Amino acid sequence: MIKRALISVYDKEGVLDLARFLENKGIDIISTGGTFKYLKDNGVKVKDVSSVTNFPEMLEGRVKTLHPNIHAGILAKRDKEDHMAVLSDMNIDTIDMVVVNLYPFFEKYKEDLSFEDKVEFIDIGGPTMIRAAAKNFKDVIVLTDKRDYAPVINEIEKKGDIDLKKRKLLAGKVFNLMSAYDGAISNFLLEGEEDYVDYLSLSYKKALDLRYGENPHQSAAYYISTMEEAAMNSFEVLNGKELSYNNIKDLDIAWKVVNEFEEIACCALKHNSPCGVAIGKSVCESYIKAYECDEVSIFGGIVAVNRKIDKATAEEMSKIFLEIVAAPDFEQEALDVLKKKKNLRVIKCNYKPSSSKYMVSVDGGILVQQEDKNLIKDIKVVTDKSPTEEEMKDMLFGMKVVKYVKSNAIVVVKEGKAIGIGGGQVNRIWAAKEALERGEGALVLASDAFFPFEDVVQEAAAHDIKAIIQPGGSIRDEESIRACNELGISMVFTGMRHFKH
Repeated sequence: MIKRALISVYDKEGVLDLARFLENKGIDIISTGGTFKYLKDNGVKVKDVSSVTNFPEMLEGRVKTLHPNIHAGILAKRDKEDHMAVLSDMNIDTIDMVVVNLYPFFEKYKEDLSFEDKVEFIDIGGPTMIRAAAKNFKDVIVLTDKRDYAPVINEIEKKGDIDLKKRKLLAGKVFNLMSAYDGAISNFLLEGEEDYVDYLSLSYKKALDLRYGENPHQSAAYYISTMEEAAMNSFEVLNGKELSYNNIKDLDIAWKVVNEFEEIACCALKHNSPCGVAIGKSVCESYIKAYECDEVSIFGGIVAVNRKIDKATAEEMSKIFLEIVAAPDFEQEALDVLKKKKNLRVIKCNYKPSSSKYMVSVDGGILVQQEDKNLIKDIKVVTDKSPTEEEMKDMLFGMKVVKYVKSNAIVVVKEGKAIGIGGGQVNRIWAAKEALERGEGALVLASDAFFPFEDVVQEAAAHDIKAIIQPGGSIRDEESIRACNELGISMVFTGMRHFKH
């Protein structure tokens, strides 16, 4: 039986309808501060919480509901005689519904506020009340999500109360919210203090229910960070059908690839691996060059560009079937062209990649590491022959692509085009052969890791490769260096490997 409700909300959307419904049902309403004023000004009969606590709000509102008259009313078990006897002796009434949403710490954390101002948006009273109500869910209805107002109103209207299953669900939502809220605050306070804390607190909110995961028999959803304004939680879908699990994974990698470059760059990607990457003097040139890297694999793939897409580029892209076109912006004429394909997802990416950590789940655990943001530790020419200036440019280009190709990874390059990409092989020579066979005419080869044998050098020479870039660090480096010298190939060590598993 609902006799009394406590309402204290920061976000007041929908709360007036709820309060009026409760008032019409003869339920007493108590409230605090701004919510009390809002309800009263809109004609709702409401009591200020101070009239219940017999204590004024104090410390700039930090203390207003932290009082036995509130928490005893929430926590008392209605079916325990001694609990109810204490309330009667203390002249405390039960509180049967708690409607609270929290200070917007998630949002305020992202704003340009001082550390001290952000601390002020850490809610104390709200979490205390909703946790108490959630613990005592058999006797107290707790609402923290405005989307639950209408269903609760409908159920009370039909049944006069809320059943136990629904009460339990609402209570579970409280602790689900609090785990994310507390996680965000924990990360905020520990930011810059410890890279890997004892307890991994994640604060993510569901953004999308996806049709399915990697395969139709797998369910999936997309969660985004509450703490970051990052590339993959702030993009805008300007056209096309809903994004899939695989689309989002692929979009992330394609966008990361093009943002490795200061030059105008385009990445074509399929099955989470680049199939064509190129730089050009214009957006259209970079796209055409990326397309030419692998005209077969790009079909049905994803294309990302790190500059605004113009009409000419859009017209070229429209000549084949693509799943996604992503860019930081689009000319209106370009959008008009792309939108003619109703299913083509057109994505405006508002931020460059910015996450500092990379996580992957394993059975019963989560692996956490730094994002691979660096490229080279130290350039060192280790052969008698030095690369030309143009070869060096292509070697650095190749290493930027290698970072996003599954290990073992080999990328062969010609004039700013990754014309041969071999990755995901368990044997490096297989990856090299794959890349070299696809990339006939390439002059430069880039590898994600050192060469344990000279076989890759010999294979490269057979395909007229003139320069090789690799991390170095094998106990057999001298064999590869000697082979390069004998075959007239220049070789550069970077001192930094880029495994991607």
